[in-house]
Amino acid sequence: MAEMTLQAVPESLDRVLEFIDETLERSQFPAKVQVQINIAIEELFVNIARYAYRPYVGEVTIRVETEERPPQVTIRFIDQGKPYNPLKKEDPDVTLSAEERKIGGLGIYMVKQSMDEIYYDYLDGKNILTIKKKAD
Repeated sequence: MAEMTLQAVPESLDRVLEFIDETLERSQFPAKVQVQINIAIEELFVNIARYAYRPYVGEVTIRVETEERPPQVTIRFIDQGKPYNPLKKEDPDVTLSAEERKIGGLGIYMVKQSMDEIYYDYLDGKNILTIKKKAD
């Protein structure tokens, strides 16, 4: 398991992506899977950075666990910001044109579609958002 804690600010995104990439490369995850994970990480981290502690700044812990059989990764975002479950937001109607759709929600929808599992818990005053992706 690898873990890092840093300020939940958009400027920390590059450090988070480097951390995730290094961890996945050590576990020999395919580049295609790493790209999918990076897109999800960017969406989730930026949402936490912009909204969890607003108007203040707090910390977020990113915990990465890789498994060999089956090859998969579990990534957890843990923060003590405002309780918020992004998975409760209704999925956008992607059959509508961009002009007809309501603003917002497309990023989380894309994360749901690209990850094998995603779930949210609020425990002991902490938001815990977990994503899982198989390396196939």
